[in-house]
Amino acid sequence: MEEKMSATVRIPTPLRKVTNGEDKASVEGNTMSEVVEALENQFPGLKDRICESTGELRSFVNVYINGEDIRFVDGMSSSVASGDEISIVPAVAGGN
Repeated sequence: MEEKMSATVRIPTPLRKVTNGEDKASVEGNTMSEVVEALENQFPGLKDRICESTGELRSFVNVYINGEDIRFVDGMSSSVASGDEISIVPAVAGGN
């Protein structure tokens, strides 16, 4: 039996063309950066859609770990634990 730790990433509709329609991915990683690398390995091209070339999140993409915005935690260095649920949410333009 495998002892690997994994988190679930919810994939928003606009990114599903990169994930072949998948709405969830199970990935391993101890930080958000590692999770993004794991996503990129599964779905090449995904990282470019959510990250700048520096590796930081694009300004119009929000990422939540168990409902907490990583920008208010440790950004891409935010810790990820087994069983965590990660949501990628493209920001919606408009209203205030």
